[in-house]
Amino acid sequence: MKRIEILVPDLPESVMDAIVVNWHKKPGDQVIRDEILVEIETDKVVLEIPAVDSGVLESIVKKEGAIVLSKELLGYIIANDKVEKTTNIKNIIPPKYNDDINLEKENDNTLTPAVRRLIAKHELNPSNIKGSGIKDRIIPDDVNKHIKDKKNKNILTEQKDNTNIKVSSSVSNRNEKSIPMTPLRRRIAERLLKAKNNAAILTTFNEVNMKPILDLRKQYGESFENRHGIRLGLMSFYVKATVEALKRYPEVNASINDLNIIYHNYFDISIAISTPRGLVTPVLRNVDLMSMAEIEKKIKEFSIKGRDGKLTIDELTGGNFTITNGGVFGSLMSTPIINPPQSGILGMHIIKDRAMVVDGVVKILPMMYLALSYDHRLIDGRESVSFLITIKNMLEDPARLLLDV
Repeated sequence: MKRIEILVPDLPESVMDAIVVNWHKKPGDQVIRDEILVEIETDKVVLEIPAVDSGVLESIVKKEGAIVLSKELLGYIIANDKVEKTTNIKNIIPPKYNDDINLEKENDNTLTPAVRRLIAKHELNPSNIKGSGIKDRIIPDDVNKHIKDKKNKNILTEQKDNTNIKVSSSVSNRNEKSIPMTPLRRRIAERLLKAKNNAAILTTFNEVNMKPILDLRKQYGESFENRHGIRLGLMSFYVKATVEALKRYPEVNASINDLNIIYHNYFDISIAISTPRGLVTPVLRNVDLMSMAEIEKKIKEFSIKGRDGKLTIDELTGGNFTITNGGVFGSLMSTPIINPPQSGILGMHIIKDRAMVVDGVVKILPMMYLALSYDHRLIDGRESVSFLITIKNMLEDPARLLLDV
């Protein structure tokens, strides 16, 4: 028989570690090749680790809750080529028990030695165990199920006792609960704090008249959707305008590495997406070569994957600049925090009708605030303000995107 190691996959440099969140198998369980054995969670994504061969899960080295690194050992599989997908046999390797266990606590001759051994080991009462064997006899699976149910019940009781905190009689109907932060939430907190402490972050603002973009969408939205099979959203305009601004101000597309400035000659833009697990930033790569339809399709794909927890590490790694749109939640203005090692992040906000003076005349226009947070160690005020004004001009006159002016 061949002993196979279960290893953590290679994690990118930007991912420091992962946490074991769920084992789908127990030691002694049969496993089929490519069957999911364990899930580990990084600060960016949940990874499912499959069995590389069929056999039996021999042992688990890293239990649920353990912190693991790249290529770290999680457990062992004993390979067995005869394991078929149709089999449903569990506990091929019998557990090792102490021979000195007292088996005299239950003298019921209807119980097999294996069942009696389990009952004695866990000090159970056979009358409380429901049998599923012939003539309702108790089989090992019944005992294991009873132990598992009892354990789950105890855990729920303990959680209830810990989370429902009783207070004084005057507010006896109030309670609190404490739950641990997810690895993703912990990592977000660490990165935001690190960005705030290690970079000189400033934010500059401007406002944009969104009427030209909204009129363009109204005029061509239906034709765009019929031709490309995707709605014409606002994000593709934001992305295209940002790329043109990054081309003109390469410092915003650069990053600091120790005492060196790294200038990137490509345009990978991270798009902030809210998911049930927290905020993630998948990357649109070489976005300067993408059409608006391709941008819209990719953003929609990222949103669906983020909702379902299917984003890959490759899709979340890298990015030279970030765009976040708090306007979808109703944010009027914000000061976004940069995503290290990037040097800038653009915040978009809700579009509101406001009274504006245009050519000496007061008009009601759909206006939106722009916010650019940047690392002042690399980007000076002139570049940051000019960068934001370039985006403003591109959005207020979309023809500039076509003419590159």
